[in-house]
Amino acid sequence: MSENSGRDQYATLSSGTTICFRDHGDEADPAILLLAGLGEDLTFWGSFVDSLVARGFRVLTMDNRDVGQSTFATTPAPRLWRQLAGRPRPDAYSLADMATDALGVLDHLGITQTHLVGRSMGGMIAQAIAATQPHRVLSLTSLFSTTGARKVGQPALSTTRLLAAPPPKTRTAAVRAHLRITAHVAGTAYPIEDAAEATIAARGWDRNAGDAAAGTARQIQAIQASGDRTAQLPRITAPTLVINGDRDLLIAPSGGAATVKAIRSAQHVVIPGMGHHIPEALIDPITQYISQHADRVDEGGKHVEIP
Repeated sequence: MSENSGRDQYATLSSGTTICFRDHGDEADPAILLLAGLGEDLTFWGSFVDSLVARGFRVLTMDNRDVGQSTFATTPAPRLWRQLAGRPRPDAYSLADMATDALGVLDHLGITQTHLVGRSMGGMIAQAIAATQPHRVLSLTSLFSTTGARKVGQPALSTTRLLAAPPPKTRTAAVRAHLRITAHVAGTAYPIEDAAEATIAARGWDRNAGDAAAGTARQIQAIQASGDRTAQLPRITAPTLVINGDRDLLIAPSGGAATVKAIRSAQHVVIPGMGHHIPEALIDPITQYISQHADRVDEGGKHVEIP
């Protein structure tokens, strides 16, 4: 195990972007790269990381650009009207650029192949990697994500209203905003734990090296600038597992169904009552699904049949 295990480390890429990452577990174990969602830094994974390490994986987490300790873009954030209209600025970066960032971290560590797990926006980035660099991906797990098609995976109107609220300007306001939106999208069967979520939000606010609201707006813009990936997804050859809940108000469950349809032989797990949030009660079963999926690939199988 590396002496830097679990500590912030930095990779400065050829693009000039610096990505903060953490490397957990034994370097001799199979690698899994976790890609976080919109506005989430690497700490948002919480005990999900420990569960995968305990299952025998080397777990890599990273701050996407425009969040946490990674580089914040210098381009202006898109105005709210652009976000609502889906009209990104001409200087927007894309999910492909964010995929290149993730591959740069792997290159920095000398990792040629990895299992990929992405949640929400991170699932979109993982899909982009698997579609364009198939030789780098041992397996793909897409968590409550979508294809980018306009007719699937869209947020509920109630969620859009919450996301359109003025961004928080203080740590306290950021915590309150996180609790409000997370409680709204968490699903019907798994209410959030306020104290734990407040800690997550406060830690994320403290780690941001730039303007969090502007960074999140630019990430939304990256999703919009990347458009519909449906035609690209059939290029994915890595065994793929798609997991989503049936009560997701941020990325509608139709996004998961569309992802499964687009990727050949993808396996699909729909968790009743789960929304756009991974509660502690589901960390063990979800990481078990991922572990079974990855272990089967490492043993030479194409995929694991998930009951």
